[in-house]
Amino acid sequence: MQHRPVVTGEADTVEGPTTGAGRRRLWWPAALAAAVALGLGVPALVAGGSDASGSVASVPAQESAEAGFARDMATHHQQAIDLSFIVRDRTESTDIRNLAFDIINTQANQRGMMMGWLDQWGLTQHSGAEPMAWMRMDHRYEPHDGSLMPGMATNTELAKLRSLNGQEAEVYYLQLMIEHHKGGVAMAQGYVDLGTNAVEKRLAQTMVNGQRSEIDLITDLLAKRGAKPLS
Repeated sequence: MQHRPVVTGEADTVEGPTTGAGRRRLWWPAALAAAVALGLGVPALVAGGSDASGSVASVPAQESAEAGFARDMATHHQQAIDLSFIVRDRTESTDIRNLAFDIINTQANQRGMMMGWLDQWGLTQHSGAEPMAWMRMDHRYEPHDGSLMPGMATNTELAKLRSLNGQEAEVYYLQLMIEHHKGGVAMAQGYVDLGTNAVEKRLAQTMVNGQRSEIDLITDLLAKRGAKPLS
């Protein structure tokens, strides 16, 4: 089964956090985000990096954990970006808009790094392998209704979020993002445990730490709205 990172046209701008001078508005062309991420991320991982002796490590193979994690997490990140753009247009809450802004910027930057690494390694951005096959899990996740990996929202859930406004949209977005982050943390930890590329492992550990922290924040935002996580 092939799966591809999805770049959508949900929105091309995002409002930044409110400041004393009012909200900042940033244009968000995908090409610019990728270019910035390439500039930041690729030099550190050229040809897989160097070991302590200074010799150049080998380029990851097409179906390696390094390539699989980069592809799958890029796909996972793209949906978090999509979810955040959806809620951005359906709420006036500063807290929710700020959270969405942070998720869009952080995950778009990380996604650009991972796509850049694949390009630098001369590998394709998608493969015929099943999602997360590189993790060698005991159980297989069954993709369904557009949800390719654990934590990813289904097409039905995305449609529901698009149908909501105000606090209802806020609560549902927060609930979906907790599940999304749980899936992302599990995948990133999987690469930390299995991976061999030190730079990619550091990025994965950053994801684990950052998304766990955001789960706590999101849970607090839900409680303020009299709601709880879905699970």
